[in-house]
Amino acid sequence: MTRVLFVGQKPETVDFSDPSLPPGFNAEKIQEGIDIAKTTMTEHGWDGDLCMIAPDDSGIAMLAMQLAEATYDCVVIGGGLRLPPKSLPFFERVVNAIHKGAPNAAIAFNTRPQDTAEAAARWIAAD
Repeated sequence: MTRVLFVGQKPETVDFSDPSLPPGFNAEKIQEGIDIAKTTMTEHGWDGDLCMIAPDDSGIAMLAMQLAEATYDCVVIGGGLRLPPKSLPFFERVVNAIHKGAPNAAIAFNTRPQDTAEAAARWIAAD
């Protein structure tokens, strides 16, 4: 069975004062999107795992542990980890952790949590 990992930032760790984020964005809206992502991955017939991390060393350690627990066909990196310009150094750490921990997995990027399955589907062959 196809296995997909969605890596995103823990909603409660997001700096909502960052002007690069959309107005009105909040932790509840992010969590709603994460829930939709999980549901749509299941609807595609995939084993979908979530790995919501803090933007620090503990987050990278958590991601490495998750990648060591399973083999993934695709890892989708959420926009919260890569879009705010100040997040670029942490985003690079996430990409390198995925490259090291899941070297055979495709890497995809969503535009919001709700389109995580669509991002993965671009790289997963139809079963």
